Amino acid sequence: MQLTLERVTKKVGAQTWLYEQSIAPRSGAVTVLLGATQAGKTSLMRLMAGLDTPTAGKVMVDGKDVTGMPVRERNVAMVYQQFINYPSLTVADNIASPLKLRGEKNVDAQVRALADKLHIGMFLERLPAELSGGQQQRVALARALAKNAPLMLLDEPLVNLDYKLREGLREELTQLFASGDSTVIYATTEPGEALLLGGYTAVMDAGELLQYGPTSEVFHEPQSLRVARAFSDPPMNLLAASVVEGGVKLAGGPALALSLPVGTAGALTIGLRSGALHVEQGAGDLALPGKVELAEISGSDTFVHVHTAVGELVAQLTGVHRFDLGASLTLYFSASQAYVFDATERLLVAPRWRRGH
Repeated sequence: MQLTLERVTKKVGAQTWLYEQSIAPRSGAVTVLLGATQAGKTSLMRLMAGLDTPTAGKVMVDGKDVTGMPVRERNVAMVYQQFINYPSLTVADNIASPLKLRGEKNVDAQVRALADKLHIGMFLERLPAELSGGQQQRVALARALAKNAPLMLLDEPLVNLDYKLREGLREELTQLFASGDSTVIYATTEPGEALLLGGYTAVMDAGELLQYGPTSEVFHEPQSLRVARAFSDPPMNLLAASVVEGGVKLAGGPALALSLPVGTAGALTIGLRSGALHVEQGAGDLALPGKVELAEISGSDTFVHVHTAVGELVAQLTGVHRFDLGASLTLYFSASQAYVFDATERLLVAPRWRRGH
């Protein structure tokens, strides 16, 4: 199924919830809607589903205008942050309901397979009210997957689950989506989740669609500072700079030998992802001396916050490290890892990367 939104907008009273935007998610692939709370992700999904009608523009399915067609007349599967299950049916019957409606054979086997993949096989005879919130969310997710609809809308479906289970289910869902032919729209606030799911990513902010394309491409080549901010966790380090002969110079810091587009002038912003900063100097690296303000351990990584002459920096270091607060620490980076944005916040230079990686 090919879903296309053509120049859609959504206004509620005097407020604009969605500014004019067009998007045609790839059929048979995952499209991630990435953005902070109130970026417009849910509003856009509601237009896709037929729960809302755009103020202007069209919603097309396989070339047919379905704008205004209610959701009950569309074949859509939906899972929202606030899950919905049939309270009087067991977990097994909840999952089986779309299979039975289609007259499927081997319903019990399909229910068991889905339940096992979502780690709820031991709860099949229970009622939803007897489960935790995270378990109920997995039941709703299993029922949506069982529906096997050509359009599947998932609005932060894993947000109520604990970290370890969420990590495992992301991998399971990636495999499930890859093996199906549904158009999957998956909304999240987490850049890491978008990277894990792969496919395509649409970055949204304050009701605007900022950039859409293959996830790795959007991550490595953010077209603007707004996209770079939205698609970085922790946030990208942003430093003031100016044009000098042979490259750019950080305000209060070293010069970076970079090839800029002809005619580049005015104030610039240098972006450094936290993973581009390290504490051991490599060949040709530039040094940023400073003092440790905070060190946080998250999983197998350490995030160290350092006050430097060019600004506050966050470095993501692999492994568990200990740093004393106030201790002197020099961060190092290669100029080849720098992003350069012009005064209009447009991307000028991005680090080289290999497509497909």
